[in-house]
Amino acid sequence: MTVTSDPASRVAKRPNRLFKNLMAKLASIPMILTALVVFVGGTTWTIVYSFTGSRMLPKTNWVGLDQYERLWSSDRWIISIKNLGIYGSFSMILTLVLGFCLAACLDRKIRFESAFRTIFLYPFALSFVVTGLAWQWILNPEFGVQSVVRGWGWETFTFNPLNDPDTVIFGILIAGLWQGTGLIMCIMLAGLRGIDEDIWKAAKVDGIGTIKTYVVVIIPMMRPVFITSLVLIAAGIIKLYDLVVAQTGGGPGLASEVPAKYVIEYMFRAQNLGQGFAASTMMLCSVVIILIPWAYLEFGGRKRG
Repeated sequence: MTVTSDPASRVAKRPNRLFKNLMAKLASIPMILTALVVFVGGTTWTIVYSFTGSRMLPKTNWVGLDQYERLWSSDRWIISIKNLGIYGSFSMILTLVLGFCLAACLDRKIRFESAFRTIFLYPFALSFVVTGLAWQWILNPEFGVQSVVRGWGWETFTFNPLNDPDTVIFGILIAGLWQGTGLIMCIMLAGLRGIDEDIWKAAKVDGIGTIKTYVVVIIPMMRPVFITSLVLIAAGIIKLYDLVVAQTGGGPGLASEVPAKYVIEYMFRAQNLGQGFAASTMMLCSVVIILIPWAYLEFGGRKRG
């Protein structure tokens, strides 16, 4: 005997999607409201007032693109963009390379792996101010690396990057790498531990060397891990501020000026909110430029697949 069911009755018995996981949806309402009010609202407010001549207090005296024209004609802003470009380029490449190499070494099942992982990750637990101050002392020529090496007998040794306008950004880069590489190492290590052991066995059977296996097989498989790492590194580069203030204060002169410090200076010290809002909006544009390719690679590629 064949039993037939009415399609209308099946639809009626199907639970309404609106009430599915109702408690979870109710619990997420505060987070959604916070995102809308604080992030979306604050971002919109900043963009709108960047077209005004606001000084100490926000005012709606529209000046069009005057704040942006003044921003891009400022030598201080141009220097900060160049410094961020130099720091960002080296930081992104070196953090990825060092993080992956450290993760690959730990993935070889070395002894005391947990201890090494803790040591490498520990700097990330420190605040950027503490890191900046620590490296300011280490790089200080009077009692830092230069003093120690000269104490060993090499009297002509000179290593004073924080007081040299040509090398100060690299002194900040050293501190940034020391703090950020451990996190990327842990992310890479998690990705490597997700690789099936059979892949390594097959590579050995085919006679493929370890380095070639990493380059040809493992790294392409870890594409999502690398994309996530790039986004995290880029986010840290754009908001670079604490390290600069703790190590150099933007000096010598304007040699280590960065966009985030420019924004803080104009909004809270120069009392020029309109100029600070314009600089903040340009920083937001740089974040969007990073997020759009990431979203396309993550979700667009997955959808095509």
